[in-house]
Amino acid sequence: MTAAEQWVWLARIRRTQGRKGEVFADILTDFPEKFVERKRLWLLPEGGAARSAGGAVAPGASVAAPREVELAAHWLHKGGIVLHFAGVDSISDAEKLAGLVVAIPRAERAGLGEDEVYIGDLIGCVLVDVANAEPVIVGEIEDVDKTAGPAPLLLVRGKRGEVLVPFAQSYLRKLDVEGKRVEMVLPEGLVELNEAE
Repeated sequence: MTAAEQWVWLARIRRTQGRKGEVFADILTDFPEKFVERKRLWLLPEGGAARSAGGAVAPGASVAAPREVELAAHWLHKGGIVLHFAGVDSISDAEKLAGLVVAIPRAERAGLGEDEVYIGDLIGCVLVDVANAEPVIVGEIEDVDKTAGPAPLLLVRGKRGEVLVPFAQSYLRKLDVEGKRVEMVLPEGLVELNEAE
């Protein structure tokens, strides 16, 4: 495992929030409620590693030296999260954090149930349609949209552009995170419908 793969991204700091050193951040984790338990976090430069959705860092990416911080307070706010770190007590201190990513070591991420997978682990997997006798490679999963509806949408880079595929349990046949392969039985015409848009 490379140094970059050892980190899981939780949030991306966007801007200052308030006058006492707080920052507003986009939530990148599937478990924002875990901020209650996490007091020790790390800040990484966004350009230092390639993020994948759900927080995993792209394989092979380089990461600048992480900076350990203590989370003093946090609260959810307008679709994001406000974070206040110990020792960051002014607007000017908070301005220096804009663009940084809040991360934890991969070993500290929350446990999952038997039928669950981290969204970040799906990024970079090859999606294969096994609906017919001959499997067809749809493309590589680039991102996951959790806000699209009852099932998250896989954003897949296909041969002719982006393909949107619902990550529905009823379609899933095999998930091999280690082998970076997801096999699904896709409805007829789904891939072509997406490519036509």
